[in-house]
Formats: sequence, C-alpha cells, structure tokens
Amino acid sequence: MKHKTAHTGMFLALALILSYVETLIPFHFGIPGVKLGLANLITVVMLYCCGAKEAFVISVLRIVLAGFLFGSPFSIIYGLSGGAVSFLAMYLLWRTDRLHVVSISAAGGVFHNIGQLFMAAAVVENLRLVYYMPVLLAAGFLTGLLIGVLAQEMIVRVKRWM
Repeated sequence: MKHKTAHTGMFLALALILSYVETLIPFHFGIPGVKLGLANLITVVMLYCCGAKEAFVISVLRIVLAGFLFGSPFSIIYGLSGGAVSFLAMYLLWRTDRLHVVSISAAGGVFHNIGQLFMAAAVVENLRLVYYMPVLLAAGFLTGLLIGVLAQEMIVRVKRWM
C-alpha cells in the first residue's frame, strides 16, 4: 500500500461519518445502549484490508473523537470497553484464518456488548445488569451479522481500490 497514512485517514473519516449518521437514525430496540454499530464496519474492513494495528488505532481514535463530537464521556468509556473486547475477539478469530468475515463480525458484535455490559455494571456498581445479557448477546449477534455482510461486500471493493 503506497499511501498508508492517506488510507487510514480516509478510513477514520468514514468511521466518524458513520458514527454521526448513526446518531441521526431513530433506531431503538427499547434497550439502552443497543444500536447498529455502523462505524464498526470500518474496523472489520480495516482488519482485512490494512491489518490489525491500523484497524485498532482507527477504532480507538474513532471512539474517542466520536465521543467528544457526538457523545459524552460515558460514551467514550463504554465505547472503549466494548471496542477493546470486541477487537480482541475479532483479532484472535481472524488470526486463526478459519472463520468467515461474517462470523468474525458477529463475534465482534457479541463481545462488544459483553465489554460494555461489564463496564456498565462496574460504573453503576450493580451486577444485576447481567440480566440484560441474553438480549444484548442476541442484539450483538444480529447487528454483527449485518455489519459482517456489509463488510464482506466492502472488502472486495476496497481491495480492488487499494
């Protein structure tokens, strides 16, 4: 890749745009914290097209910048906890080279919600929040599948472009 910095900058801009677009979509499951996770599309695509290090850096930058621009300090804390756990799970599965991008993305969605749920339980000092776990796991799985299908299509196009 000739212009790695330009590509990562463009991916960061895309991730921030998707973060902003998601704030505009009135999409609520009736459960606090559940959303589509559109910006995670960029993390998955970058993992496959640019590598783990670049994907992780852009993921962290996107979470922090989007938190300052469109969210709150709590959105940064929850985003970083979910993002870190999700990225670790996706990275480890990606390294096995045995699973499809859709499966890896679905795992990322599940682990993102696990990371955020345990952070929320720590912040409010109440482990009873784990009662939300089944619903959050299902929501993470479904949104992760959707992001994985979109990522699969985008990866093919991005690899041609890069």
